[in-house]
Amino acid sequence: MNTSPSSSAEQARKALGARLRELRKDAGLSGRALADATGQHFTRVSKIENGTQAPTDHDIREWCRVCGADDQLPDLIATLRAVDSAYLEFRRQSRAGMKRVLGAHTPQRYEHTDVFRIYEHNVIPGLFQTAEYMASMLRFWVKFLGTADDVDEAVAVRMERQRVIQYGGKRIVALLEEQALRTWFGTAEVQAGQLGRLLELMSQQNVSLGIIPLMRERVAVGSAGFWIFDDSLVALETPTASIQVTRPQEIHMYARMFEALKSSAVYGRDARGLIVTVLGELGR
Repeated sequence: MNTSPSSSAEQARKALGARLRELRKDAGLSGRALADATGQHFTRVSKIENGTQAPTDHDIREWCRVCGADDQLPDLIATLRAVDSAYLEFRRQSRAGMKRVLGAHTPQRYEHTDVFRIYEHNVIPGLFQTAEYMASMLRFWVKFLGTADDVDEAVAVRMERQRVIQYGGKRIVALLEEQALRTWFGTAEVQAGQLGRLLELMSQQNVSLGIIPLMRERVAVGSAGFWIFDDSLVALETPTASIQVTRPQEIHMYARMFEALKSSAVYGRDARGLIVTVLGELGR
């Protein structure tokens, strides 16, 4: 995956144009014929197919109608949404402070999600973070992004989201690499408090926490952390952008990866044992 927001968006737009071109060719239509049938200039059809101009919802609906490809409409519309708004630059969002850098992690998104599937390879996920751990991590991002220092407000916004764990009907299924237990943010005391918080959360009936041990034979390796919100959105974060995936086919691929990663995880007593072991090492 190319994690540059601008280049990734451009590639996604070109990929969408190529798919529309294939639909036209499969229907046996020339560019001019499709333009005539959809009421637009043929040069615009060429620009859309070459990725130099983004189509509208109306363009895609008319394209599918003329090409007899209505079955492709939902996925193409989802792809267009990804092209339009998937790449949200952190630096732009953070101008007003870190409390605005939420990406897909908005209170509304959390309220409307029934099942959270979370994979993190080197950090404790935000839903499980203590305020001290969260503040230590955000202080780095304030410095890195050169944004206003609003750590206290940003922590308050993020801690408020954790209330979703108490909501009836919510299910949180999380996978952590053991490295996430060993990556420090702040002092040893902050890390110990964070690991203690994980032990507390494991007693929640609606929380499933698996840990993938180091030095373990496995069938899959995740290249980046990701969150799956129900089956409607996948969210990833890079050092410069929040990436949101909405194409059904791509969401399905992330769900498959999540299941593959689960097969290498340990749960229950074994997972607790790993956390307790790391806690013991902190005290040395």
